Amino acid sequence: MTHSPADQQYREKQAGALQTGDYLFPPGNGPAEQITGIALEYDDFGVPALVLVTTAHGGSIRIAFSSAVPVGEPGSVVNESAGEAPDAGDEASGDDAPSGELPAAAAPVVVVPPLPAAPPSLNAPTAAQLALIPAPSGTPESVIAAAAEAHPGRNGVAVLSERLVKGVNTKSGSCLRDISDLAHDLFIQLRDPDNALAVADLLNVLPFDGNRDRWASVERALALSSFICRELGQEERAAVYAQLLQAPDSLETDPFRARIAARVRQRALNEPNLYDKEIFRSIDNGNHDAEREWRLLRFESLLFLRAHGGSETLQISELDHRLANELEAVRA
Repeated sequence: MTHSPADQQYREKQAGALQTGDYLFPPGNGPAEQITGIALEYDDFGVPALVLVTTAHGGSIRIAFSSAVPVGEPGSVVNESAGEAPDAGDEASGDDAPSGELPAAAAPVVVVPPLPAAPPSLNAPTAAQLALIPAPSGTPESVIAAAAEAHPGRNGVAVLSERLVKGVNTKSGSCLRDISDLAHDLFIQLRDPDNALAVADLLNVLPFDGNRDRWASVERALALSSFICRELGQEERAAVYAQLLQAPDSLETDPFRARIAARVRQRALNEPNLYDKEIFRSIDNGNHDAEREWRLLRFESLLFLRAHGGSETLQISELDHRLANELEAVRA
């Protein structure tokens, strides 16, 4: 039995990226069935192991989280195995070929490999949560210009804004770093949380693209934004920024690698570098400028820990106390 080329086309999708409404081919040669429900089962280490799919026909399918499965359009079917014998009388069988002539070769089916599915993030915010982040009031350049105009005569802000208003390039690591630095300066030095949030939100909406260097600037902005919102009493919005910061932590789909990454991440949270030696050395030498720079780095480390909800060694209450102390110290 043969099908038209349109019927034979399908694509693969990672099981962890399946969504309700997708049409999944069940085991066998049946037509694609619409997915009406998805649930996850975790292993003993808390890593996703199985995807439990419910279809519109009442079927239930269990799929390994990292497996690739065929999906298609409504009513489509999967191409049968190439080794299956054709039906009697099929044109490709050569039964009707004149005596002494070779049967015409069947046209090969070209299967275009699908694009790799983007790894799913299990702790990404919902659309309703993302709606808590206001849209920018204008272009990125106009947001930066407005923040600079609110603080005339401040050299640090002026230098950063002059570079950025010429054009914001989100693919440039140095541009992202300048925006992140500007948000920190507005909040820490100028005590302007509103403009700091507006500038930081230019980065906060950027997804993780796999480049850790660029993501470091986005991470700084997200940690700062989460802290500012908690200070302003906007707990729900603060939680959204924290979720966005942690979203890349769940992108690894291989269970073993995910487990190792989780252990390494937890160790880093339990044993953070808070620059104690450098700060004490600067105090002993009477170098106040160096002390402030090291304290700024410590403040950023504490912001990162707080956005992760603390660790096994530093609880939230302790982090809040230390953040308040460091903020007062760097502003003094």
